[in-house]
Amino acid sequence: MRAKGRQYPSLTDLPHAPRTGELPKTLTGIRGLDEVTRGGLPRGRPTLVCGGPGSGKTLLALTFLVNGAVHFDEPGVLMTFEENGDEIATDVASLGFDLPALIAAKKLAVDYVRVERSEIEETGEYDLEGLFVRLDYAIQTVGAKRVVLDTIESLFAGLSNDAILRAELRRLFRWLKDRGMTAVITGERGDGLLTRQGLEEYVSDAVILLDHRVHDQTSTRRLRVVKYRGSHHGTNEYPFLIGTEGISVLPVSSLALQHDASMERVSSGVSRLDEMLSAQGYYRGSTILISGTAGTGKTSLAAHFLDAACRRGERCLCFLFEESPQQLLRNMRSIGIDLEPWVAGGLLQFHADRPSRYGLETHLVTMHHVVADFRPTVTVIDPVTNLMTVGTYADVQAMLTRLIDHLKTENITAMLTSLAPGTADLQRNDTAISSLMDTWIMLANEDVGGVHLRRLHVLKSRGMAHSNETRDFVLTDRGLTVLDPASEAREALAGGHMPVEGQRHHAAVL
Repeated sequence: MRAKGRQYPSLTDLPHAPRTGELPKTLTGIRGLDEVTRGGLPRGRPTLVCGGPGSGKTLLALTFLVNGAVHFDEPGVLMTFEENGDEIATDVASLGFDLPALIAAKKLAVDYVRVERSEIEETGEYDLEGLFVRLDYAIQTVGAKRVVLDTIESLFAGLSNDAILRAELRRLFRWLKDRGMTAVITGERGDGLLTRQGLEEYVSDAVILLDHRVHDQTSTRRLRVVKYRGSHHGTNEYPFLIGTEGISVLPVSSLALQHDASMERVSSGVSRLDEMLSAQGYYRGSTILISGTAGTGKTSLAAHFLDAACRRGERCLCFLFEESPQQLLRNMRSIGIDLEPWVAGGLLQFHADRPSRYGLETHLVTMHHVVADFRPTVTVIDPVTNLMTVGTYADVQAMLTRLIDHLKTENITAMLTSLAPGTADLQRNDTAISSLMDTWIMLANEDVGGVHLRRLHVLKSRGMAHSNETRDFVLTDRGLTVLDPASEAREALAGGHMPVEGQRHHAAVL
């Protein structure tokens, strides 16, 4: 039913499995939500999912229902009060949900209940006995374990008496509990309240709030578990994404600082730079920052790193926020680095996007998913500073903290490039993210006696001896060459004694 053959965990597979003595739980199969709830929704009890229009309530409920039928052998019932079965099936077909097939296989029952407010107002009578009969029949037909009611406002649209409304809600939830149904009930968010009536949250065992907000013309979706009786759960706001594979939640909320520290070393792809890093290169699973002004060679150094990793047979993932993959491939060929064979061979994958297309949280969720799907050992983000256009320094630092924590946990070596806005104080420009880095390499352009020089300096590299020299380097048609020592570089450029690999010096901005 789902694309790409995703594997769905058991309760014991979760990083935050239910604790002894907690309520029995039912997995939703929604990526991230089962981690946030420490095992899913309360089994045999109702959960309220509330939010504004377009926040994803119906999609979350349907995903819970379909995953139960397809992956956990738990048939379900969908009772809808707004759209009929054909309309809902059409809505979710693009996500890979084949509702008609599930209905035909007796794994899902869909019942559309039309509630006319005028009829209720004319008779003045209202109870749920008819609903219970229909719901019970649908449950018996497929042997349901899960139930979704979408949405509860439509069911009580004609009822203005709060006392009757509260009593009927209690009857509905008690009826579901007595039959052991794990239920999801959706509701529209009210004005200053979780729901329009402000009552459902008091008779639900768990309440999940979905929020779809827009800031500076950029939308962000957030999820929060407001209440969960009898269970520990994540209490923060978590970004979630609605994509081609449905709904998924990012449960990471803070830096865990529990990752391993590998002693293995990996080459930077530039031999003399490796020599500056105790002759061995970077630690595997570490984070590297390459910072400098425009034209200093940041992307070129990152390309060397990718090329070296692919030559070792490692899977590499490159996030681009400034240029297209084809543009980068063309530019790198001008310095003798051909990444195209690695792309064709499946070792190198690019993911390019404009920072302004999404909010920071959506970028974070997307990057998590791309990493999870491709499973690289090396990742490059070029340039990370472009994300500053959609958030403050503090916001970007918080996002990168969560991303880097995840990459370190997965033992992925990550290189980030950072474009400094000026030469006045390069170190101060990157303080928002440099504290998260294990190795920080600074690149700079400088004119000395009318000669244009590129310079490289290892500002820090945790856990290893590293050079404190400032080295000159050149970009040639055979790649980036670090010259040793710096004085020889100036003599070579001034006197024409260029090393063989640097005879054709590139002045182009790369």
